[in-house]
Amino acid sequence: MWQKFTFRDLRVIVKFLGVLVTFSAGAMCVPLVVALAMREWSSAAHYIVGIGVALCMGSLMRLAHVKKAKLTTQQALAVTGFAWLLLAVTGSVPLALSGHFGNYLDAFFESMSSWTTTGASLAQDVDHMSFADNTWRFTMQCIGGQGVVVIALSLGLFGRAVDSSLYESEGRSEHVIPNIMQTTRFIVKLSAVVGVAGLIVFTILCLAIGMEPVRAFFNGLWLSVASFNTGGMTSMSPGINYYHSLAIELVVILLAMYGSINFTLHGEIWKGHIVPFFQDIEVKTSVVWLTVATAAFVAALCAAGAYADYPTLVRRGIFTILAAFTSSGFQTISPNQLTTVVSSGALIIIVFVMIIGGSAGSTSGGIKILRVGVLGKEVIAYIKDLLAPPSARQVVTYYHVGRRPLAYSLVRANLAVFVLYVGAFLITTIVTVAYGYDAMPSIFESVSMVSNIGMTAGIIEPDMPVVLKFVYMFDMWAGRLEWVTLIALAVSVIMSFKPRKKVKGHVY
Repeated sequence: MWQKFTFRDLRVIVKFLGVLVTFSAGAMCVPLVVALAMREWSSAAHYIVGIGVALCMGSLMRLAHVKKAKLTTQQALAVTGFAWLLLAVTGSVPLALSGHFGNYLDAFFESMSSWTTTGASLAQDVDHMSFADNTWRFTMQCIGGQGVVVIALSLGLFGRAVDSSLYESEGRSEHVIPNIMQTTRFIVKLSAVVGVAGLIVFTILCLAIGMEPVRAFFNGLWLSVASFNTGGMTSMSPGINYYHSLAIELVVILLAMYGSINFTLHGEIWKGHIVPFFQDIEVKTSVVWLTVATAAFVAALCAAGAYADYPTLVRRGIFTILAAFTSSGFQTISPNQLTTVVSSGALIIIVFVMIIGGSAGSTSGGIKILRVGVLGKEVIAYIKDLLAPPSARQVVTYYHVGRRPLAYSLVRANLAVFVLYVGAFLITTIVTVAYGYDAMPSIFESVSMVSNIGMTAGIIEPDMPVVLKFVYMFDMWAGRLEWVTLIALAVSVIMSFKPRKKVKGHVY
């Protein structure tokens, strides 16, 4: 039976959404402080306006249900789903006032891309964007990468009114520590430690290439946030190529790889369980998949004669595959080179890597490597069943933070996610092609948006069709929320509008 939202449900949902909107006002204090420190008075005014809008909006929403209420699973699903939309609305206010976007829709696109850590950008003249505006873009990526609900839970913003349902509604089914509050705080603390370490290293590297200290600090901060949270945005139009530094590229990809690891596996490492980490199906599948994909991509670049310099070819080939796998989306191969120098075969390899994505329960997007490993296990088990005697019975297990049985329900759920993602890729590609774009760039762009990667083959730009902007924003939102969760939420909302049937004086 389909569950419907009652009027009380809506009031509770609006109340908790108001808490998150109010939280976004607090997050805007970060760029406000930067604007004041850097004497960017115009930007400071923009963030004061943004904070005011978020505070008014959030405060009014919190009045929808003044009594204490505990979230149900259905309500938690709605809170998480609509939170990304509302945060994109409030987050776009200062961006729209910045003068770096042609209209509000482009600013909303930028905000959605930042919160969902997709990294696609419609900003104009980004090279001259203020320190405050850049800081806000990366602040949104930082919060979005760890999960806005995770950070809110770790700060205790919801009090004791929530249980694991809100945590799990953000696509995290595993607990690093049995207690939800401790789990979320572990994720935030780990991210903080890695972020500070990255800041120090990147600042030193930026100073080494001749940047002035203040600019080196901010670039170090932005690179650290974008790398670990796999956001992929940069503060300069040439992207990561702006730095012309092999050392920076290495640290970027190391942090992105670290961020693409399941937080549960991070917990195992911190507990000293090193051997079980390497036995995990996610780690094993990742190693095999990356080895095959990298070798094939480098070979495709060699065959196409894309680069005369072999070290440069290997460097850019490995970086591109790892950036696609981690969902960080940094590009050392420009959009123009992707469509003119790189062969269609090499592009297809990148597309496959983007579709799969990184680990479940991490900062990366895509279908997730864990699901691929589980489905691979099921295929092997099916082949064994075909070859085994009729009387044979096999018990299939896989190792993921302990030995687990390969249940039919798990395989069915993973297949459902796989089918939904592929369907989203196809629909988005068809819409893109309908606007006159070539097939390969359309496929590349569609997969990048649905998987929250952010790489572009040149289609994503301020003057692209308005309909495509809406389609891509929907893809970013749905990809971050995960398509199964979105469909479940959509069904609940639609069924809530369906009139109840009356049978013999009773309402059903």
